Amino acid sequence: MDTDEHRLVERTASAETLKSDLRFAMRRTLEKMTEEKRSQDSEKICEKIKEQRFFQEARSILFFASLPTEPDLWTLLKETLATNKMVALPCFDADNQRYHPRRVKDIHVEILSGKFGIREPAPTCIAMPLEDLDLVLVPGVAFDLRGHRLGRGKGFYDRMLQDFKGRKAGIAFDEQIVEAVPAEQSDVKMDFVLTPTRGLTPQGD
Repeated sequence: MDTDEHRLVERTASAETLKSDLRFAMRRTLEKMTEEKRSQDSEKICEKIKEQRFFQEARSILFFASLPTEPDLWTLLKETLATNKMVALPCFDADNQRYHPRRVKDIHVEILSGKFGIREPAPTCIAMPLEDLDLVLVPGVAFDLRGHRLGRGKGFYDRMLQDFKGRKAGIAFDEQIVEAVPAEQSDVKMDFVLTPTRGLTPQGD
């Protein structure tokens, strides 16, 4: 291994250690939030999203089905289904170990418990190519003001969004905004970050 390769390995290992430490700290922070506060803040985030011009102008939107410690956008998803916008959710492809968007029209008959117990569209739902989406709402463990996102470590969203040309909005509680997220070249940056109290347009590095 030459010097440059050795330095790259060291930087990668250092970044992964920092990410692991931040995930642990954020998990403890989020576990302290009461169910009532998560519910109230989720309602505020939904209202904040609806205020954004990029949401109002989007014709097709990829939502996410939240885990217990993530902002719950299900109410907004149901409201959006009642409009003329197209709504999609990520669906796990076990063969390729990747998530792909599928269009949702009726959450009462088309939603299943999928990978990791996360709600997702049934395989019969129509696949939506990423290029057909205007906006992706992205969950995460933590975000910073530069648009860097810390995921859960599997890289599912980074792989799904690597070539996505539309707008990407990180959705988080205020407690998930940190000074700096350890970032690597493969990590996809957000175009916007929304919390219950703020709508942030990330600054450059």
